[in-house]
Amino acid sequence: MHPLRGLALVLLVAYPTWASPLTLASTAFADRKPIPKQFTCDGDNGSPPLQWTGVPDATRSFVLVVDASGSPNRPWVHWVLYGVAPDARELQASLARSAKLPNGAMQGLNDFRKIGYGGPCPPPGKPHRYSFRLYALDQPIGLRPGATAADVQQAITHHVLAHSELIGTYRR
Repeated sequence: MHPLRGLALVLLVAYPTWASPLTLASTAFADRKPIPKQFTCDGDNGSPPLQWTGVPDATRSFVLVVDASGSPNRPWVHWVLYGVAPDARELQASLARSAKLPNGAMQGLNDFRKIGYGGPCPPPGKPHRYSFRLYALDQPIGLRPGATAADVQQAITHHVLAHSELIGTYRR
């Protein structure tokens, strides 16, 4: 037998080819398409509904970070959500802007200096891109409510099993 044949078998068992990648989607907008006005500062400014599939079996927690690229210094953070239960597969629209949600998830401080979701609110001109990034983690991150995106990014280092990104755009 060829010496690598056994290795190939181990790799196929450990990383099955039929496993689905983590995928984040919304019923409100398609990837790389405009975010409806109701989910922006020009509307109700509520968070959009989100759903995900392809969750790794070892997932123990989820984190969601939403930011806008194009800021002169760094991405502008619109939402920091963490401590989402490992069996969750969706977020309803217009989540409360409280530091701790009834389902146990926690929300952090966005760059508007507020807790919860702050929708797109760009200056008039070209469309801005908004990145919704979902991370499946191998453990809960243990941060208190009100953490910043930087706190969350540091806490998830070395704990990301999979991630997915959904891009929305908005223009005023």
